[in-house]
Amino acid sequence: MRRLGVQEPGRVLTVSSLARNGPLLTFGAAACYGFNVAFARLASFEGISGTSLVAYRVALLLIAAGALALVARRSLAVPRGDWGRLALLGATSVVVGIAYLSSVTFIPVTVAVMIFYIYPALILLAGPFLGEGRLTPALLAVAGLAFTGVVLVIGPAFVGLDPRGLALAALAAVATAVQFYAAAATRRTSLLTKVFWIQVIVLPASLAIGALTGGLATPADLGRAPVAVLLATVGHTLGFCLQMAALTRTRPGLAGLIFCFEPVAAAVTAAFVLGESLTPVQAFGGALVLAAIGLSVSVEQRRTPVQGATP
Repeated sequence: MRRLGVQEPGRVLTVSSLARNGPLLTFGAAACYGFNVAFARLASFEGISGTSLVAYRVALLLIAAGALALVARRSLAVPRGDWGRLALLGATSVVVGIAYLSSVTFIPVTVAVMIFYIYPALILLAGPFLGEGRLTPALLAVAGLAFTGVVLVIGPAFVGLDPRGLALAALAAVATAVQFYAAAATRRTSLLTKVFWIQVIVLPASLAIGALTGGLATPADLGRAPVAVLLATVGHTLGFCLQMAALTRTRPGLAGLIFCFEPVAAAVTAAFVLGESLTPVQAFGGALVLAAIGLSVSVEQRRTPVQGATP
């Protein structure tokens, strides 16, 4: 059995363990991100903006990560050689937030989401140039199936297509593709260290965005929808941590395809929480996404071991 040159306390990660845990962590991250959307929407009904939620949860995650490191006496030092990748990871996280959030100012949300979800295809296309193996017809077919499912779930209405919105949504997609590869390249940096320093990079940008978009909600304002704020924060925080853990255990191409489950999870959660109807077409689209995820995991298991493995 091949072993990776990456260790967790007390054990060595094997290719087979990555195959078992990585896709499951990725699926959990996508589900948590989708879960968070409906509660963020619920909070917005009480006048709590998305930018305010972002700023507060980034600050909370930064404090929590720092406190955990202090209590557990864990170092937050970044291994030599990972600073550049970590800075890129933080920067792309900022760009994704700014571009994606700004795109819906100019184009419908459903269109922005559909354009944004070209990123799994971008990840797959970049793979052969970044040592992720050749691009096979099977992977292309699975990517097409996943994208079709996302389109059916979202049901975009192509009206009022402002070029600025299209460009911003496309920029968010490109930044996300880069983010996946940057996260996968920081295997030597612990999850706690990664979470802490990414928040250090993202927090100033979040505060600046909040100030430019009408100011941040006060802690008292958050009290108008405490349950929604709490669940949105927990969903996003858990999703972020699972994503960072998953991307060191899963090929970026496979992770991108599994993340197509996020809008499916959002639609299902919205149906239960907000009473939004889930049409048969959306349900069929969700089934296509799940089928694509299953096929992508099957294709992945037949591929060569993760790059960097040594005998």
